[in-house]
Amino acid sequence: MIWWCCSGICRALALLALLFPLQERSCWGLNPSSGDLEKSPHSDPDSWDVLHRNRRSWVWNQFFVLEEYTGNEPLYVGKLHSDVDKGDGKVKYVLSGEGATSIFTIDENTGDIHATKRLDREAQAYYTLQAQAVDRLTNLPVEPKSEFVVKVQDINDNEPKFPDGPYLAGVPEMSPLGTMVVQVVATDADDPTYGNSARVVYSIEHGHPYFSVEPKTGVIRTALPNMDRETRDQYVLVIQAKDMVGQMGGLSGTTSVTVTLTDVNDNPPRFAHKNYQYTVLESLLVQSVVARIKAADADIGSNAEMDYRIMDGDGPGMFNITTDEDTQEGVIMLLKPLDFETKSSFSLRIEATNRNIDSNFLSLGPFSDTTSVKVTVEDVNEPPVFSIPLSKMVVSEDAKVGTSIGRVSAHDPDNSNSPIRYSIDRNTDLERFFNVDALSGVISTAKPLDREANSVHNLTIFAIESHDPTQIGKGITLITVLDVNDNAPVFAIDYETLLCENAIPGQVIQTISAVDKDEPLSGHRFYFALAGPAAGNLNFTLRDNKDNTASILTKRGGFRRREQPVYRLPVLIVDSGSPALSSTNTLSVRVCDCDSDGVALSCGAVAYTATGLSTGALLAILGCIITLLGKPCMTLVSQMQVRSTAACVVMVLLIVTMRRRRKEPLILEEERDIRENIVRYDDEGGGEEDTEAFDMVTLRNLNVIRDPNVRRDVTPDTPTFFHYPSASRPSYKSLPDNVVFREFIWERLKDADVDPSAPPYDSLQTYAFEGSGSVAESLSSLESLSTDSDQNYDYLSNWGPRFKKLADLYGNSDSTTVLS
Repeated sequence: MIWWCCSGICRALALLALLFPLQERSCWGLNPSSGDLEKSPHSDPDSWDVLHRNRRSWVWNQFFVLEEYTGNEPLYVGKLHSDVDKGDGKVKYVLSGEGATSIFTIDENTGDIHATKRLDREAQAYYTLQAQAVDRLTNLPVEPKSEFVVKVQDINDNEPKFPDGPYLAGVPEMSPLGTMVVQVVATDADDPTYGNSARVVYSIEHGHPYFSVEPKTGVIRTALPNMDRETRDQYVLVIQAKDMVGQMGGLSGTTSVTVTLTDVNDNPPRFAHKNYQYTVLESLLVQSVVARIKAADADIGSNAEMDYRIMDGDGPGMFNITTDEDTQEGVIMLLKPLDFETKSSFSLRIEATNRNIDSNFLSLGPFSDTTSVKVTVEDVNEPPVFSIPLSKMVVSEDAKVGTSIGRVSAHDPDNSNSPIRYSIDRNTDLERFFNVDALSGVISTAKPLDREANSVHNLTIFAIESHDPTQIGKGITLITVLDVNDNAPVFAIDYETLLCENAIPGQVIQTISAVDKDEPLSGHRFYFALAGPAAGNLNFTLRDNKDNTASILTKRGGFRRREQPVYRLPVLIVDSGSPALSSTNTLSVRVCDCDSDGVALSCGAVAYTATGLSTGALLAILGCIITLLGKPCMTLVSQMQVRSTAACVVMVLLIVTMRRRRKEPLILEEERDIRENIVRYDDEGGGEEDTEAFDMVTLRNLNVIRDPNVRRDVTPDTPTFFHYPSASRPSYKSLPDNVVFREFIWERLKDADVDPSAPPYDSLQTYAFEGSGSVAESLSSLESLSTDSDQNYDYLSNWGPRFKKLADLYGNSDSTTVLS
């Protein structure tokens, strides 16, 4: 068993050994793990039963060593001894664990432990080591390894420190005695469980008599009442913390505490003077600064904010005062123009009041002050002033050049006898309609006026001092041009009147109205009538509706386009002016073919084809007659006559045939390079509501059998080998109109994309597309070659304006536009 001996403890153990004689290798030892007494394996069992008890024995396995040892020799810590050791040198002691060999050493023969270095409890408070006794020759353990602790005993070697210092604190000025400012805390690294090394007390070294500190808590409080920030706003305190409960020999540390007195509103505003005087020019602009005044306030921040107001004065509404938030000055502003000649000085009484008043300090008030301000106006040379800044005048529209309209007047406010000259700012009268007399200020017309072009003229008139041309005053003159009846009424719009062939007598076919550029005071009143030549016509009549409109009615029925497609009706319109003006307007009435609901299907002339021979045929026949009559001497030679007659007939037929074949080919000529050409169609449709442009039904002719292999825009040099499947062709009769043409274009586009005979560049694609289901069938002249008889093209006139050109070429027109 290993024994632990620490100075006097070893002597006590020796005494116990004398009191309790033991046999060889039998002794009382210490259990390293529990510290309880245990029985030696060679002890008497009866005696063990008698002596055994279940309580802890003394703790022998703990050593103490004083920190910060400064001696020259290694510090003795304690001694280890095993009862196996007989003193014959066969047992060797070995030490291991924290600091073994580096801090702690053991004498392997005697078991004495020494500390070779200075120990610092604050760095490490204890060390855990293991000791063992081994056979010196075999190094085999003769005792189990035992563990023990070396505790470093504390000494007062650390002064108190303030980890949060230095401190910054604030306390309101005028605070009562004992107001808490801040709490300081000091720490001591020494052992607080051992002695008084870590027990700290506080004291104030610098800061008397203004502040105090509580010794145990470190709370700093005010020591004087009503400290004034305006007198002194900052204090620097030095606080000491001393250990050993402040006893002599204790260590101490200090920190600084900066205490700032925060402001409260304990000072009212005060003006430095009771009277202020300022001088301004009378030309000072409105909203300009007249003066700045300030009431002094010893407080700062929001406690120094002030509001200013004008309490009274002899110029009400002339001035206003506001607070400049940055400087807390009172800014006096001018609200109305100054006039030295009218008033040369003003007296004001100004009050300044604290905005944020603390009720705790009302006894120090009142928190306001007043002062007097005198504003003196200085005279300046002012420009002329118009007696009426905005003059309004009127003039008749038919006023002659040179007519006086009115007079403007201005004067020099500095000298009433100073002469003034007048002129017009030509930027406001670019066309020079008016003049102004330079001396009298009379405004007159310079050019004829037109109210309908410009009803109001806004002129700027200059008034210039004769002695000082730099002084220029400005005035505004509004001249209103009065209306006269100088414009005749006309149709409100261009009317297009349609008349159905099945119209009945007395039917209203059009309601017309009129407009007049003039604007009479009582409003317009128009009178309508048919002009003299048409007043007694048998076709139409006019009814004045007495509300500035009139209705056109039919007198009869049975109108026919073939007889007369268009009627022109002169309408007389008279206004109510003085003198009254009138105009004659022509209303065109077109006769149309209408359905049962009165909707026009086609309008205009009915074209028909002349049944006689064409001009070329007549010329050919005339040539044959001349040939026959030019050879009377050969009347006996019948063979020659027969040949001449046959030749004439052949010529006539040839001319007729060539006339019918003369038509623009659908296929473009090869020599025409159509790239980058603009194809223009000067024809605009009327939209979906245009029922006269063309009939969509007549264009639906898509179901005509076509060869899909044939290009319709160019003539292919080689036959195409692309074939559309018949099933891919849609039935266009079942499609709506907007889809029919889209499908047709896409179909032709596919033809152009896939056909190998297509030209290598972009070409103009001509689609000879007429629509599907046309009742007129084909109009192509190519099919006309199959017959030798003339056709009657009169029906082209029934197809509307789109076929008017064809009707004019192939039909006969005998329509008239004269009103009957």
